[in-house]
Amino acid sequence: AEQLDRRIMVRLVKGAYWDSEIKRAQVLGLKGFPVFTRKAATDISYIANARRLLSKTARIYPQFATHNAHTVTAVLHHARSLGVGNDAFEFQRLHGMGERLHQILRAQNGTRTRIYAPVGRHSDLLAYLVRRLLENGANGSFVNMIADRDVPAAEVVRDPFEAIATAPGRVVAPRDLFRPGRANSQGCDLTDPVEVEHILADRARFRATEKRWHAVPGALVAGSEAEQFTLVNPATGETVGDAIGSSPETIELAISSARDAAPGWAARPVGERALLLRQVADLYEANSAEFYALCAREAGKTLADAVSEVREAVDFLHYYAGEAERSEPRQPLGVFACISPWNFPLAIFTGQVAAALVSGNTVLAKPAEATPLIAALALRLMHQAGIPEDVVQLVPGSGAVVGTALTSDPRIDGVCFTGSLATAKAIDQKMADHLAPGAPLIAETGGLNAMIVDSTALPEQAVRDILASAFQSAGQRCSALRILYVQEEAATRTLEMLYGAMDELKLGDPWDLSVDVGPVIDARAKAKFEAYIDSFAERDAVLHRLPTPAQGTFVAPVVLKVAGIAEMKEEIFGPVLHVATFRAEELDAVVAAINASSYGLTFGLHTRIDGRVEDVSERIRAGNIYVNRNQIGAVVGSQPFGGESLSGTGPKAGGPNYLKRFWRPFERFEPSVGVNPLSGLSIGFAIAAVDQVKIGVDRVGIEPAAEVLPGPTGERNTLYTWPRGVVLCLGPDTASARLQAELALGQGNGVLVCAPGATRIAEELGSNGEPIGGLDKKLAPAAIEAGLNVDAVMHFGAESDLKPWRQALSRRDGQIVPLITRPSDAEHLIRERHVCIDTTASGGNAELLAGM
Repeated sequence: AEQLDRRIMVRLVKGAYWDSEIKRAQVLGLKGFPVFTRKAATDISYIANARRLLSKTARIYPQFATHNAHTVTAVLHHARSLGVGNDAFEFQRLHGMGERLHQILRAQNGTRTRIYAPVGRHSDLLAYLVRRLLENGANGSFVNMIADRDVPAAEVVRDPFEAIATAPGRVVAPRDLFRPGRANSQGCDLTDPVEVEHILADRARFRATEKRWHAVPGALVAGSEAEQFTLVNPATGETVGDAIGSSPETIELAISSARDAAPGWAARPVGERALLLRQVADLYEANSAEFYALCAREAGKTLADAVSEVREAVDFLHYYAGEAERSEPRQPLGVFACISPWNFPLAIFTGQVAAALVSGNTVLAKPAEATPLIAALALRLMHQAGIPEDVVQLVPGSGAVVGTALTSDPRIDGVCFTGSLATAKAIDQKMADHLAPGAPLIAETGGLNAMIVDSTALPEQAVRDILASAFQSAGQRCSALRILYVQEEAATRTLEMLYGAMDELKLGDPWDLSVDVGPVIDARAKAKFEAYIDSFAERDAVLHRLPTPAQGTFVAPVVLKVAGIAEMKEEIFGPVLHVATFRAEELDAVVAAINASSYGLTFGLHTRIDGRVEDVSERIRAGNIYVNRNQIGAVVGSQPFGGESLSGTGPKAGGPNYLKRFWRPFERFEPSVGVNPLSGLSIGFAIAAVDQVKIGVDRVGIEPAAEVLPGPTGERNTLYTWPRGVVLCLGPDTASARLQAELALGQGNGVLVCAPGATRIAEELGSNGEPIGGLDKKLAPAAIEAGLNVDAVMHFGAESDLKPWRQALSRRDGQIVPLITRPSDAEHLIRERHVCIDTTASGGNAELLAGM
C-alpha cells in the first residue's frame, strides 16, 4: 500500500465458523484452540483489532461487520479518541438484519453502512440461510438477545471487559475430550507452517538412504534355517531394511517361552499392566518422528495418515488400560496369537497386542510380511517401557509358515486377526482342528462398503467425504468406500464435482507433504488392480481416471460404472470407486441389495432428511454407519470399529466389549457329561424349524439397546446392541438347554432348542410370543455343513462333544459362526452397530452455538 499509494479494504468479522474451528481442534487433538472459546473474549479481541485498524487509516480502510450495538459504540468511541473521521471507515450488516440499529447509527453519526446480500442459485441458498440463522440465533448472539424480552437490557449491552471475568468455560479442550477416562492422543496441525517445520525436521533424521531398520524374531534360534527378506519403499523402490523370518524351531521356542511367562504376567496387578501400557503410549509419542518416517518408507503412508496412525495406536493403549482398570478382575486365557495387517501396521498391531497384554495374556505378535519393521520398532518401545521380552514376542514371517504354525498349535489359547475373509476362514478351520473348541477367534475381515447420496444432500459436503472415503490411503483401508449410490437427480452435478476434485489430487512419494495419494503396497497388488480396471475399460465403463506415475507401485484413483453392488464379487483393496445411480423410489431396493451382499463393515449416508437417517440406519446391516461425514478414521472409544456377517466376528475394537474376549469366564463351570438319549433329527426338519423361528423374529421386532459415547462437538456417537439372529441351543441336558434359551432370548434372539425337554422349554419360555422352537431330538453336526443356517450355536458339553461342532461350523460357507461353550461367553449373542452423525451438516453446530 505504501509503495503503490493505495488504501487496502480490510473487513473485520467475528464468530463466523467458530464452531467448525472448535470441532476441528478436538478431532485433530491439537494442543489448544485457534479461536477463543468464550464470546466475551471474542468481543474484546474484536474491539482490540478495531482500534488497531483505526490507527492505520492512512493505508487501511476498515470495514466493521457487526449487528452488536455495544461493538458499534466501542468502534465509534475509539474512532473519536484517535481523531478518525466517519468517512475513513464503514460498518456492514447482512440484508434483513440489524436494519434499525444501522438506521439510528447513520442518522445520529453520519456513518456509512454497506449491506451484504446472498447472490446465486436458489439451490445454494438454503445452507447459507441455515448457517446465518444458527449463528444469529445463538443464545449469546446480540441479535437473539435483543429480540428476547426476557433478557434485561443491561445484559444485552453488557461490557465484555466485565463479562470476561465471570464467563464460564464451556468447551472441552482437545486433550481432555475423553476425560476422566483417559487423555486424548496428541495430534498436530499440518496447516500450521511452524508446527510442520518442526515435524519435518524431526522426521528428516530418518530420511537418509543409508538408514536401515531390522526385524528379527524375539526368540531367534541360532543356526535354524529361516527366510530372510528385504523391505523396500513401495513409492521409490529403495531398500528400507531387512527381516528374518521365524523358523519352526524359533516358533516352538517362542510358544514355549510365552507359556512359561504366562503365570507370572497374569499374577501382576491389572493396575501395573495398565501403567505399562500408558508408558508405552508416552514412548510412542516421544518417538513419533521415527514412526512417521517408517510409515512413509515401509508402508507408503502420507504424513497425515502417519500422524493418524500413531494417534490411534496411542488411543488404543490408553483406552484398554482404562477399560481393564474399570473392569472386575478376571483371569486371562493364557497365550494369544495376534496376526495384524500391513495397512495399519502400527495401530491395529498395537490394538491387538495391548488388549491381550492388559488382560493378562502373553502375546506372540505376527506382523504382516510387508511391514515388520514398524512392528519391530513398536515392540522395542514396549520392552523399553518395561514389558518383559518373553511376555510379548515378535514372530515375523510368512502366513504360510508362521500363521499356520500359530493357529494350529493347541498351546495357543486365542487368536486375533485382521485381514481377508479367505484367510480368516482358513484360520478358523485350523483352530477348529487343533485348538480348544472354546478358543476365541476375533476377526475383522473387510467389506464391500457402500455410501448412499440422495438428492437432498449438499454436493460439496458429499464430494468432500466421497473423496476421503474412497481415495485416502490409496483406498487401502478396511473401511474405505467401495461403491457409491447416487440418486439420479443429483448424479450429474455430484459426479462432475467429484471428477474435478479428483483432478486436484497429487500422486507421488508420500514423503512429500504435498502428496495426497501414495502407492499401493506392492507390485502384486498393483497388477491385480490394473487388470481389474482394464476389464472395465474393455466395456467402456471407466468414468474417470487419473494419470499414473511411472515409478513405484502406484494405482491412480479411478471411478468405474456398475449397475449395483451385485456386480462386485470381491473387495478391491485400492483406490477404485464403483458408482451406481438409483431413482428415488428405488431406495429400499438399494438398501436391500447392500444387505444382500452379506458384507457389513462400514456404510455412509448423505441426506438432510432426518426420517431417512433413522429409517436407513435401522435397516442397514453394517457395523459402523456414518451420516453426513466420511466413513473412515474410526476413533477409539468414540466409534468402536468392527463389522458383522462376512466382515467380522465382533466384538468391536476400541469398544466396551472387546476385552471380555481375552478373559476366562467368571463362573465355576462344569461341562455337561453324558449321552444324549434322543433319536436323531432329520436335517430337512431342522432347517424348516429354523425358518419358523426366523418368521417369529421378524414378527416380534426388536428395539436395540443404545449407549451414547463421548466424542467431539458436532457429532453424535451411539453404540447400538442388536440380537445376533437365530441361536441353536444344544444343551446337552435340559438344564443347560433352558439356560441357553434364556440367555439367547434375553438378548432378543430367535431360538431353536434341540435337547431333552426342548418342547417344554419352548412352551414355557415362548408363552408370550417369543420366537422360540423346541424339538426333543438330537441334531448331528453334519446339519451345519448341509445348510442349517443359524447365527450362533450354544453347547455346554464336554470337549469331545464340542470338537465336531466346532469343526462343522468352521467348514460352512459364509460368515464365521461362533460356538458358545460357556454361559459367560454370551457376548457372542449380540451384534454391535455404531452410528456416527455429523450434526453440523445442516450448516452449523446448533448445540455448541446454543451454549455460547
